[in-house]
Amino acid sequence: MSNSHSHTPSTLTGMVALFFTISGWAASPTPEINFTTQIRPILSEHCFQCHGPDQNERKGGVRLDLQEFAFGTGESGATVIAPRKPADSELIARILSTEEHEVMPPSSLQKPLSEPQKQLLKSWVESGASYRMHWSFESPRRSPPPATSQTTWPRNEIDRFILARLEQAGLSPSPEADPATLIRRITFDLTGLPPTPGEVAEFLADSRPDAYERLVDRLLNSPHYGERMALDWLDSSRYADTHGYHIDSGRDMTRWREYVIDSFSDNRPFDQFIVEQLAGDLLPNPTVEQQIASGFQRNHMINYEGGAIPEEYHNAYIVDRVNTFGTIFLGLSIACSQCHDHKYDPISQKEYYQLYSYFYNIPENGLDGRKGNAPPYLQFPTESQTARRIELDNAVKSQEEKLASDPPELADARKTWEQQVVAPPSPEAKPVDSPSPPPEEILLIIKIPESERTPEQTKTLREHYADKVSPLVKQWRDDLKKLRDERQNLEYQIPSAMVMQEMPEPRETFVLLRGQYDRKGEKVTAALPAVLPPLPAGEPNNRLGLARWLITPEHPLTARVLVNRYWQIFFGTGLVKTSEEFGSQGDLPSHPELLDWLAVNFREGDTYSQHPWDMKRLVRLLVTSATYRQASHITPTAFELDPENRLLGRAPRLRLPAEFIRDQALAASGLLNYRIGGLSVSPYQPAGIWEELTYREDNKNFSAQIYSQDHGSDLYRRTMYTFWKRTAPPPTLVTFDAPDRETCTVKRARTNTPLQALILMNDPTYVEAHRKLAERTLISGGASLEEKIQSLFHRVLARPATDRELATARTLLEKQFARYQQQPEAAEKLLKVGESPRSSEFSISELAAWTILAGTILNLDEAVTRN
Repeated sequence: MSNSHSHTPSTLTGMVALFFTISGWAASPTPEINFTTQIRPILSEHCFQCHGPDQNERKGGVRLDLQEFAFGTGESGATVIAPRKPADSELIARILSTEEHEVMPPSSLQKPLSEPQKQLLKSWVESGASYRMHWSFESPRRSPPPATSQTTWPRNEIDRFILARLEQAGLSPSPEADPATLIRRITFDLTGLPPTPGEVAEFLADSRPDAYERLVDRLLNSPHYGERMALDWLDSSRYADTHGYHIDSGRDMTRWREYVIDSFSDNRPFDQFIVEQLAGDLLPNPTVEQQIASGFQRNHMINYEGGAIPEEYHNAYIVDRVNTFGTIFLGLSIACSQCHDHKYDPISQKEYYQLYSYFYNIPENGLDGRKGNAPPYLQFPTESQTARRIELDNAVKSQEEKLASDPPELADARKTWEQQVVAPPSPEAKPVDSPSPPPEEILLIIKIPESERTPEQTKTLREHYADKVSPLVKQWRDDLKKLRDERQNLEYQIPSAMVMQEMPEPRETFVLLRGQYDRKGEKVTAALPAVLPPLPAGEPNNRLGLARWLITPEHPLTARVLVNRYWQIFFGTGLVKTSEEFGSQGDLPSHPELLDWLAVNFREGDTYSQHPWDMKRLVRLLVTSATYRQASHITPTAFELDPENRLLGRAPRLRLPAEFIRDQALAASGLLNYRIGGLSVSPYQPAGIWEELTYREDNKNFSAQIYSQDHGSDLYRRTMYTFWKRTAPPPTLVTFDAPDRETCTVKRARTNTPLQALILMNDPTYVEAHRKLAERTLISGGASLEEKIQSLFHRVLARPATDRELATARTLLEKQFARYQQQPEAAEKLLKVGESPRSSEFSISELAAWTILAGTILNLDEAVTRN
């Protein structure tokens, strides 16, 4: 169980104070003690490990996560919590004790309570020790947006929730960002691409009051919207182009990737999307597309290592499905229950394996994927492949029939051979077959007249001749092998997609002791955790029922988890900061009523649109809010009161994702290939990275072992189509915090390292883009030097250069031009980077100098930042 979300006593106290002041659970100026925001975090962090849901680790018979147990007695007979009677409460006696053998938490855990925490717990007991279920297990309710003092700023309901909290904290929202910043921000956020100078100019010239809303609608209907929105789903679905593990051979799930892109572009209702991802194969008369969708659950790693134990890895695949399901749809760290009862949340190990049972019934192998996709899968042959498959099937069948029969040419050759064996021909005669003498057993049969041989003798003779003598049969068998090999190779070449299938008879599922694949405990069947709502009446108790259960109105988690994750996309941090953890160890929501309002609104629709689970409507609501449209400037007061911007009094300033940074460089330079979908591609990559992992000679028999760079337009595909090898993911993307895609990732890290700058300056992709951007600027950037520099700024930053920037750019150009005039060999070396042709219209010193300026602007912090 990870403790990455744990807090020290001092930070926890500060966090409680913050939420006590600004949380939607806060009450009057002298509020009552709030169990959710003040008490439960303390108990979870300091007590649940030994006195929580895990019955195997529970000490002294004391359980504190549920009221009915906390108000009872422990093994000592003492009352754990006596409401309104702290003097009679063992909990209070223990936390206030100064005796080493009595004090709780024990010093050995190194999680001491602070004095304010001790007094808060005592006051809580004095006030009645009110309990409440953990907030995320209670169904969300759509509360009306709160009233605010300021009435002109809010543009939709989101803003009223945000503004009410800001006013409560004595803060005000920031002004709206300038139009150029807005169009750059929203274009990146909705398409993953920068706006063109023409699009920026058109927006700046649009004086209509709804110009921004029109811009949003245009971008939501862009063919690239689906690609941008799919990117985060690929992370969480652990999409990759190889199987992972030791050999890490290739696979092809690009048809599933296309399904995801199309689903976002077409605005497929998200409840339908969820059902198809989890159980598309179990729908009545499922379409090919719905079956492809179920490949979501086949994106896990697959091993084919010699000597590995199939059962061990088969178990690993199911565990991955369960954990991914828990993270993506429930926002819970249910992986903790694989080996024992969860220490912080009410999910037992038995319930973990009951969930496991839903994902255990597909016909798959523990070791598979040696040559591409592992069954079960669907194939998508082209017309020519279909025709050739029929030809090969017929040819194989004909050849097999020929070998199974005794055609005249074979019978005649055998008779001649028999005659040669009995009466060898003269030395001058050419033998029909091998003259080697047969074994004694065969020779005796040959000497028997054909009409007098038994059927068994005839069969033995024919088999010996076919197996040991006949060159004709050898040729036929060689031909059959070639046909079979060609047919097998054709099957590997036919595009396919791994899918889910249900076995006619479900496998038996057992609790695995300590999570070990070969230590079976209690037998279990598919069932849901008791803390969550039951399966709806009439639904099958299989993956289809499980999927439909997620989208029921009673479910407290699915809609919350999803809207929080999409809030994270556009605001940098979720309303629940720990978007992967909604359990006891996760952060409390900064705006709980807003989170619930969004969840119910997404799940049920609203007065503007009765369509439930409408992702484009949710996205539009988020990005048209005044909250989203704020400038990112920060005041000293706001920094002091809200340094992490949890109150959303300003727009976050975020570094662009790795894929956006590369796509921006390609788009600005004119190199970008905008084709949507298709196979993954292999752009420039430092030599030897894959090969470093292929240290065994036999590994070369597997795909994806030797990196083969693409050429032509495939070098410039959007970055999301880059071939993703799990053991060696694209290095320039990983440096910008792209995940390895080995497991589910719902929140990327954001780091700043010198390596990032080195990549932007020196990687062939970027150096080539700098050159092409320079050429583009020189050709179409205007007549004067100033016009060209301004066009460069407009194309990359969507704004004009300041006077100071113009002066700096001129100075840089002059210095670089002089340098490259003196060092033409350096200019030539710079301009040779990349496979795209170089313009001969300009001198090498001029083009090299502009290449440096273009690279400088693409390397600005502003260029790699959303704002």
